[in-house]
Amino acid sequence: MFAFFQYNWQVRDEWLEWCKQLTTEELLMNQVGGVDNILNTLLHIIDVEYSWIRAIRGEQDVALQCGDYPTIEKVKSLSDTCRTEHEGFLKTDVHVLLNTIVIVPWDQGRFTVREILHHVIAHEIHHIGQLSVWARELHKQPVSASFLGRLYLE
Repeated sequence: MFAFFQYNWQVRDEWLEWCKQLTTEELLMNQVGGVDNILNTLLHIIDVEYSWIRAIRGEQDVALQCGDYPTIEKVKSLSDTCRTEHEGFLKTDVHVLLNTIVIVPWDQGRFTVREILHHVIAHEIHHIGQLSVWARELHKQPVSASFLGRLYLE
């Protein structure tokens, strides 16, 4: 499962780099679907991953505010920080918790760690698809979403 987190991080980094070609207006242009615009959708992807992994680890949620990350550089820095915080845990410790039940304050359900990890992976892939559509609407080539041909350390 760790390879899918690596895949998501690699594709996310490519999207964050891709965004540097956009004007501020394009980055913040209201979109159908996602979370308002490209910048906020990328922040939302990071926020969801961060919140759920903190929940798995028994840590309190930290609410990320869009206004605190007004540029692609700040979103990239946040992404790197969150990844560093959780990468070792996801790579080595999480496998012993897969059947553990997690309860979070933002949802009424009771979920296993396995379900949460699958949700986080699928959630990012879903939003990457939205980014691809928006890129084409801007007449720009999207980042490849292919899993094939990418290198992973797992």
